[in-house]
Amino acid sequence: MSLMLRSVQPTIWNVFWLQSSLFQPNKAQKLNPQQTIRSIFWLLQTTKCPPRGVPDEAMALCLGQVFSKDKTFRPRKRFEPGTQRFELYKKAQASLKSGLDLRKVVQLPEGEGLSDWIAVHVVDFFNRINLIYGTVSEYCTERSCPIMSGGLRYEYRWQDGDDYRKPTKLPALKYMNLMMDWIESLINDEDIFPTRVGVPFPKNFHQVCKKILSRLFRVFVHVYIHHFDSVCSMGAEAHINTCYKHYYFFISEFNLIDHSELEPLKEMTEKICN
Repeated sequence: MSLMLRSVQPTIWNVFWLQSSLFQPNKAQKLNPQQTIRSIFWLLQTTKCPPRGVPDEAMALCLGQVFSKDKTFRPRKRFEPGTQRFELYKKAQASLKSGLDLRKVVQLPEGEGLSDWIAVHVVDFFNRINLIYGTVSEYCTERSCPIMSGGLRYEYRWQDGDDYRKPTKLPALKYMNLMMDWIESLINDEDIFPTRVGVPFPKNFHQVCKKILSRLFRVFVHVYIHHFDSVCSMGAEAHINTCYKHYYFFISEFNLIDHSELEPLKEMTEKICN
């Protein structure tokens, strides 16, 4: 699916229709995809995120109408209702929507397990960062981005121990697809992200999550440095900045990334996170 987002402007009618469709998801497919995504970002910027009274599931469905056929966007990973992790997810989302300081939102709730808290956030960041890249993927081609990089100083090479045993230069789009596949396979692995009650996390769980979060950071680097003009043309910069700040405060709270890896966005981070 190709979305020409640059030329789309939200109208009051689009926004009204979008809000109605979020309350009645079966109507969302009647929206033009270009109007839908542009209006979603407009709503995210001008109202609470998501807008007051709009169910998370409906927002996800509406976004899914736009990105369901985009290879760079994966279906949202969900937590099974009734499980402890689902309750933690709801608690985290409620804190986000309450307008609390993001530094406080990321703190471990009293009485909750750290591994469960990290698991919930890793899945949530995967969903949201995946969506962020999906919004700019049409501009991220082998011609425009022949190497996965963050400007002239930073280059990322892919290695997974299977098909790519050595660090390999790849176009950014190829790198992103491989990375999202890799993360998705880990999240779906019951031995790493157990969903059954009473099944413990593996001993290396935190190390796995650190690796996932480190690679997700590279999406921010590439999008901010190479595609921020496209982000701004959609009016999505405020939403992406908020997502980045949430991510940054979380990894900082639990020391989940070596600070040397954050160097590519150091100046921007100091401006928007301090």
